[in-house]
Amino acid sequence: MNVLSLFDGISCAQIALNKAGFKIDKYYASEIDKNSIKVTMDNYPNTIQLGNVNDIDFKSLKKIDFLCGGSPCQDISNLNKKKEGLSGSKSKLFYKFLEAKEVLNPKWWLLENVQGTDTNIITKELKRRPLRLDSNWVTPQNRNRLYWTNIPVNSLPTRTKLKLKDILEPTVDKKYYQTEAWNNWWLVNKEFQLSKSYSTLNADKAGCLTARMYASWNGNFIQDEFGIRRLTIVECERLQTIPDGYTKSISDIASYKALGDCWTIDIIVHILNHIKDTITTKN
Repeated sequence: MNVLSLFDGISCAQIALNKAGFKIDKYYASEIDKNSIKVTMDNYPNTIQLGNVNDIDFKSLKKIDFLCGGSPCQDISNLNKKKEGLSGSKSKLFYKFLEAKEVLNPKWWLLENVQGTDTNIITKELKRRPLRLDSNWVTPQNRNRLYWTNIPVNSLPTRTKLKLKDILEPTVDKKYYQTEAWNNWWLVNKEFQLSKSYSTLNADKAGCLTARMYASWNGNFIQDEFGIRRLTIVECERLQTIPDGYTKSISDIASYKALGDCWTIDIIVHILNHIKDTITTKN
């Protein structure tokens, strides 16, 4: 299988394809973030990096069997007050995915994004209604996403029985704990707690991991006998069903950003498994 992954990030599509049992002949990746590229090349050194999606001549690529990508969501997201949608400088890159799809005519394709401004236009352009799948089907993380694809998915993932406590590390470095002053501020500031719906204290599910969870006042927080702390890098990897230590070659801040931006692997595996179902049925 020849694959083109646009906005490749840390190559979650490659993890998912391997986990689903597909043989990858050539994997082309378009990514510009140096930290994400480092993670990919450390784990998959045979990846063919193409650089900026705006510079790719899609006609020059050989036969692509699977095209995938999670185009930038910043301008689409309902959290963005500007509501620029697909006219925004980042989210307009969806049209590069559309161009690749039209030029390459891949057998299979998959696009992921959030619900928000102009997602109805994405549906119209791709001529497919999206699947709405929440990562909490396969992992203890609430992460609602839309998936447009021509893969004939006709089932839901198996519901996980895991709770947040089940994926926590038994021993945690002190660097993940907040200061006493922060703890005191947090405990008395109820309005802030309520406004941060993705923060969690002793919940069954973590809130949605975000690209800004490295910041002082963002992220998922849990409380244990030693105080209040943020989720560790490994715990975030587990919540995205990514192998432990996958992002260990970059800084914590870079890892948090990459893991907040990436896909939940087992959701993608569930979608990919329906390709195998189609092949089996035809045979």
